Amino acid sequence: MMKRRGFTLVELLVVIAILAALGGIGLAIARPMLARSRQAACLNQLRSIGAALQSHIQDHNQTLPDLVAARASKTEDVPVLDVALKPYLENEDAFRCPQDAEQHAKSGSSYVWNSTQSGLHVSKLAFFMEDRPERIPLVFDKEAWHPGGTNFLYADQSSSSQVRFSTGNR
Repeated sequence: MMKRRGFTLVELLVVIAILAALGGIGLAIARPMLARSRQAACLNQLRSIGAALQSHIQDHNQTLPDLVAARASKTEDVPVLDVALKPYLENEDAFRCPQDAEQHAKSGSSYVWNSTQSGLHVSKLAFFMEDRPERIPLVFDKEAWHPGGTNFLYADQSSSSQVRFSTGNR
């Protein structure tokens, strides 16, 4: 009498359970890593915006563009960041954060302009009584999509997820 070689139902169920557990662990590890990679991509987008902003500033006598913070939809005819910097960027996707699921499609940008700095000469920038460029946010995420919170582009052209300014309430 020949014995058939193969898996029993119990053995097959054990293998499936082990694979499911390993898949769950892998997914739990992959999600935060994917979110961090999207945050890094968003910071890179802000660096691109910063380079375009620097070109705009050089072309306009060291003066920041005079813009509103953001628009609610692409149909609004107001001066906004993505329109003002479009000539300085090769890729329009520079205004889309990879973590943004809807704001870019609706308004044309995942980012907000700090309108308190609109139209100012770079030597006159100040934010909450702070005049150091590395503490003056110019552009930031519309929402806190990232695990670390909001990404910022500062007046010194650096981008970071760290809040470097203070409202005075310590």
